[in-house]
Formats: sequence, C-alpha cells, structure tokens
Amino acid sequence: MALVITAIGLLGIAKIQALAYANTGTASVRSLVAIQAAGLASAMHANRSYWATGSAPNTPIVITGAVISDATLAGTATGTCVLGGVTTFCDCMLGGALAPCTPASMAAFDLHTWATALNAQLGNSNPITTIACPTGGTPINCTIVVTWIEKSIALNTQAAAATTTATFAPTYTLYVQP
Repeated sequence: MALVITAIGLLGIAKIQALAYANTGTASVRSLVAIQAAGLASAMHANRSYWATGSAPNTPIVITGAVISDATLAGTATGTCVLGGVTTFCDCMLGGALAPCTPASMAAFDLHTWATALNAQLGNSNPITTIACPTGGTPINCTIVVTWIEKSIALNTQAAAATTTATFAPTYTLYVQP
C-alpha cells in the first residue's frame, strides 16, 4: 500500500516538474519579446527626428514576419527600401551605401533589422507587430504591440482538445514616447 501511494506521489511530482519546465520556456519567450520591444523603443529614441516630429505615418505600421506594411518603410530584409517612390539600399551603418541616412531611411533600416532579429529569436511563432504613433497630440506617444503564437503543454487531454492557435497568442504592449 505504501508503495502505491509513493508511486502516485512521484507521478504527481513528475507532472509538476514538466509543467514548471514548460512555464520556464514560456517565460523565456516572453522575456525575449520584451527585450526586443525595448530595443525597438531605443531605436525610436535614437531617431527622434522621424518618430517624435510627426514624420511617422498616422496609420499603424504592421510588421508581419519581416514584411512592413507601410509603403515608405517597405522593402526586404536584405536592405532594399522604397523611400519617396525610389528603391534604394538602406544600409545605415557606417560606410553603408546611404550613410549617413535620412531619418526615414534610418527608421526603415531599424525596422528591417529589428524584424529580422525578432523572427530569428522567436522561430516559427509568426510574430505580428503593430506600431501606432498618432500625431494628434504633443508629445507624440507610440504604442508597440507584438503578438506571436506560443507553443504550450496542455494539463490534460480535455485542455489539449480545446486548444487552438488563438488560444496561445499572447500580446506584449509597450508605450513609447520617442
């Protein structure tokens, strides 16, 4: 009888350990998203002449994977930017083709670099980022919202059957004043 009770207790401890391990992985991904969003906020602070002066689009910028929705900031992760209807290489690093960059090309470069890094860190979690900087008030306040699909472990078969992609799509929101 004591052996059965001990076996059941050990199975419970094993399940708790598995859940703790899963929660550690979830916390790790959420921390990475928070660090990446803070990095984008730092880039926005560094490029105040674009983000804080009303130069940013009034409609939200949506970044799906590495694709930027705004036509001015659009391009590919390889550094091609469309600025003012002209396709250029927007490498704003020292010695790059456009160094020193205009505020708009610096914003495009920062967003491309950031989206590439976020996708590399989150793997196949399909992050979608929305950046909204309404220009109605002063100072301009921006909101960065990152949503991704998170892999989780279900507690039991009922929970596993009820899960969908939307079930594990957490959102991280950061308010920035560039």
